[in-house]
Amino acid sequence: MKQIFFGLIFSALVLFLWGCEKKQANIIYDKSYLEEIKQTRKDIASNITRNSIPGASIAIAKNNQIIYSEGIGLASKELNVPMTRESKLRIGDVSQIFTNIIYLKLVEEGVLNPDSAVQHYIPEYPETDYKLAIKHLPYHTSGIRKEETGEVEIPGLNITIQKGLQDFMNDPLSYPPGWFQESSMFNTNLLGAVMEKATNKKFQNLLKEYVTDTLKLTNTVIDDPFAIISNRSDFYDQSMMGQSINAPFRDMRYKAPSKGILSNTEDLVKLGMAIQQSNYFNEEFRENLFKPCELLGGYKSTMANGWLLMKDENGREYYGSSGGVTGGGAAILIYPDENLVIAYAVNLTLGTDMPVFEIANHFLEETESNEK
Repeated sequence: MKQIFFGLIFSALVLFLWGCEKKQANIIYDKSYLEEIKQTRKDIASNITRNSIPGASIAIAKNNQIIYSEGIGLASKELNVPMTRESKLRIGDVSQIFTNIIYLKLVEEGVLNPDSAVQHYIPEYPETDYKLAIKHLPYHTSGIRKEETGEVEIPGLNITIQKGLQDFMNDPLSYPPGWFQESSMFNTNLLGAVMEKATNKKFQNLLKEYVTDTLKLTNTVIDDPFAIISNRSDFYDQSMMGQSINAPFRDMRYKAPSKGILSNTEDLVKLGMAIQQSNYFNEEFRENLFKPCELLGGYKSTMANGWLLMKDENGREYYGSSGGVTGGGAAILIYPDENLVIAYAVNLTLGTDMPVFEIANHFLEETESNEK
């Protein structure tokens, strides 16, 4: 009976999503990809049903054109506000790619020296047993310890990026910088603090100057709980019974560089397209953005500047970034050779189970069939 019940819900949701296609301004789609988009909607319907997600957002670009974008479900359950293409969601760890773009731009301008120690920019940062160069921070190879469960979501207010350093700055390094790669939000938060000190500008201003204003990403901002932010979604968690409930209040500003940015999937896809094609990023920048570093024993890192560097089972290269945070989660996937960019985001705490690879397969298969 339970399987039949969920099957009926799933079928009804798919029919609802597809039935409102042309009646809403909340969707754009390229008719030449109609079958692929139908399959994508089924994947999203399944993901929403399986995880009791109130609302989701999807955007896909192919050959530097957005071919599909839609808000699905509710941005606010209490107010019955639909999710739209403009809805801003918490993108969790995907925030890192914005931070690292700023970092590489500051290196490009000569404002930051990757080989300089953190203490050169933040003199009050305690000396470490080994030189802690800032070049290790975007690669998560600094040796700075991984955050503990209770440190991931600090419920305090008005904790700045600089004050947030106190959570880990007095702890010894877990290993010499450059030896291993272990993801920790402390790396990216420290990088944000370094950039603030080096430029004498707040991180939110650096984000606007180097990314959002330049690339016209109008729906990407710092998640400030005290600011009026248009189209900001409500945030949800899962109860022990698997039901969506209101997420606890969080002030994300202290970890804005690592997890605290709001965005929507169209902005994420536009960023992906810009990275591949915009004159704002030269070839050297693109090479550095996706360049692995060398670890102990000559091994190459699998992450670079917030991106996972991998190949799929067919040998196609892709770059991806994903992760959750209280009340949200997002993923972005770039297949550079296929000129395909996919972004997906939800307003529920969801660190995994993002259907971006399933969605990508529909469009990759279509590309292969066109080539035959």
